[in-house]
Amino acid sequence: MTREYHKWFSPNLGRDMELLLFGHGGHPVLVFPTAQGRFYDYEERKLIDAVRSQYESGVLQAFCVDSVDSESWSNTAIPPAQRALRHMQYERYLLDEVVPFIKARNQAPRIAVTGCNFGGYHAANFAFRHPKLVSHCVSLGGTFNVHQLLNGYSDENCYFHCPPSFLPGLEDETILSQFRNHIRFVFAAGETDPCLEENRHLSAILLSKNIPHWLDVWGAGTGHDWHWWQQMTVKFFG
Repeated sequence: MTREYHKWFSPNLGRDMELLLFGHGGHPVLVFPTAQGRFYDYEERKLIDAVRSQYESGVLQAFCVDSVDSESWSNTAIPPAQRALRHMQYERYLLDEVVPFIKARNQAPRIAVTGCNFGGYHAANFAFRHPKLVSHCVSLGGTFNVHQLLNGYSDENCYFHCPPSFLPGLEDETILSQFRNHIRFVFAAGETDPCLEENRHLSAILLSKNIPHWLDVWGAGTGHDWHWWQQMTVKFFG
């Protein structure tokens, strides 16, 4: 299986950023780490190995990026407004640097996005904000409400980077049609996952907007941990 390590200085973030690439071709998948996680977590937690044959056979190609959560949403040392601005710089890094890197390596017209826990937030937020780039959004045990990290603070930037906040008021049919016709949304969570209600809430919003999606609630005591996300990865990417 092809495995490549890449590192470059990000002009948008003002520091080095790292990523791992797996697979020589196939559908590109942008993989976000969990809260304050790293670009290598997806591999170390065996989610690459869970569907290794898909990468070896050229069905999938994963691009596992790093996070800046500890500098943005989770950075309690700075005001919430600055946290949102740092996240917006991260979004520019993805759009201006990572997406062109993916497209230089893979000619697919759209990319899939995925992540576990807060990586599910990043995947969903990216898909809802940039639907023309995305084909699939697969969130595993995702959490989506960034306002719960901000001690009640909100501004325009926080609002438009929180899907449960901005989606209810979205009326632009051009954007909604992208969601309805061009992206396959999957939101999976275990029945004991503390993030389950957030997934149900987001599902209710999507239903109100007639946006097709799959809310997959796992039974048998399934919770919020890597071994469950490995099994979910096999189901949705295997």
